[in-house]
Amino acid sequence: MGVRASIVVCTTSFLLGGSSMPPGSLFTHWIADSLTLWKSPVTDGYLWTGASYYSILTKAPIEPLYVPFAVVVLGGTTIFWSFREGEAGNLMFDGGILYGTTVLMYLHSVIPNVVAKFSSLPHYQINEPFPRVLPSPTLDLASNHLICSVALTGILILQAGRWWAELSDRDDDPTFLQEKSEGPSTPAEEPISQPPLHAPIPTL
Repeated sequence: MGVRASIVVCTTSFLLGGSSMPPGSLFTHWIADSLTLWKSPVTDGYLWTGASYYSILTKAPIEPLYVPFAVVVLGGTTIFWSFREGEAGNLMFDGGILYGTTVLMYLHSVIPNVVAKFSSLPHYQINEPFPRVLPSPTLDLASNHLICSVALTGILILQAGRWWAELSDRDDDPTFLQEKSEGPSTPAEEPISQPPLHAPIPTL
C-alpha cells in the first residue's frame, strides 16, 4: 500500500507543479489567473490578457502532452488497483472523489473549452472591448483550474495527514517502542560442546 500511496502522491505533485493539460502546470495557471481573471473588477484588459494566455497554450506542440497523459494514466491505474483489491481505503476515497473529479473536469470541460474558444483569437488592441461570447468561457477556465488545484492539493494534504497519524500511532505503541529500543533481535548462540578430556578405557 505504501508503494501505491507514493505513486499517487508523486503523480499529483507532478500535475500540480510539473506539467498539466494543456502544457504548463496548474500552479502556472493559478498565477496567470490570479494576476488577471481574479482581479476585481475584471476589466476588458484583464480578459484579453487571460484569453491570450490560453490561446498561446493551444499553439504549443502536442508531443509534450504525452508525458502528463502517461502520468495521469499511471495515477489512475494505481487507484483502480486499490479498488480491485479493496485495500487502501484512503486511496480509493482520494482517487474516486478528488483525482477522478480533476481528470473528468479536464476531459469534459477544460480541454473542449480551450480548443473551441481559444484556438484563434482576433487581433485586438488592449483598449478594445472584449468579445461578448468569451467572458464566460474565460472565467470558467479560471474557476475550473482553481477547483482542480484545490482537489489535487487535498490529495497531498490527506495523504500527509494519514502518514502523520500512522507515525504517531506507531510511536505510541509500547511494543514498537520496546523493539525500537532493543534493536534487531539476534538468535541466541548455542553452547559448543567440549569433547571429554579423558576417553573411557574399554573393559573386557
